[in-house]
Amino acid sequence: MQPAMPRGKIYLIPTTLGSYDTSEQVLPSYNIQIIFGLTEFIVEQVRTSRRFLSFIKHPVPIDQLVFHELNKTTLHKDISQYLKSIQEGKSIGLLSEAGTPCVADPGAKVVEMAQERGYAVVPLVGPNSLILALMGSGFNGQHFIFHGYLPIDKNELIKKIHEMEGNIFRRSQTQLFIETPFRNDAMFDTLVNNCQPVTKLCVATDITLSTETIVTKTIALWKKEKPDLHKKPTVFLLYK
Repeated sequence: MQPAMPRGKIYLIPTTLGSYDTSEQVLPSYNIQIIFGLTEFIVEQVRTSRRFLSFIKHPVPIDQLVFHELNKTTLHKDISQYLKSIQEGKSIGLLSEAGTPCVADPGAKVVEMAQERGYAVVPLVGPNSLILALMGSGFNGQHFIFHGYLPIDKNELIKKIHEMEGNIFRRSQTQLFIETPFRNDAMFDTLVNNCQPVTKLCVATDITLSTETIVTKTIALWKKEKPDLHKKPTVFLLYK
């Protein structure tokens, strides 16, 4: 009987949160070594992934690399095909669009299947805007919840904000959420108009970039000074 072929691994590869110029600041050199050893990637967008790999000077010509596109409409059977190389002994990379894979992105579906099949999953160190925002907020880092995107409907949104605010005071639980960048200003207005004056809001913008700001104030103080958040990647945090 022939010995079983060793399986490859799936590496979960973070990327920068903004300009690739920050790659040396936020990505360990070990990550780059791993990436240089891979020729097959599962990605959210092929175009941006090619750009990133070109920027870090992947030694293999970009046109010779294999890309599998992953999004909300990717079928289960397609993901299964994406992982075929692992069974054949080849390692592949799951490349985030920005920040950390599988946190607020569709990569979790790939990792779920890899875990079900017993493949080795290797998460690499890199920037995560949610954790960095929490670190810089001064809020409870032992008990927190990430809500993703809040409801778009105004009434549902206000209801959700009141629910989150209740959990701040009842459970001492930090509330984290994000918004589509072009709706950030509207989200900020809704928060300051519907939260209690004593509630604290942290606005973390452009994390890891040269324009980064992480500012915590009470709602009462935020009413006196509105930041410009339009089209800027932002994490919102509420606490007491």
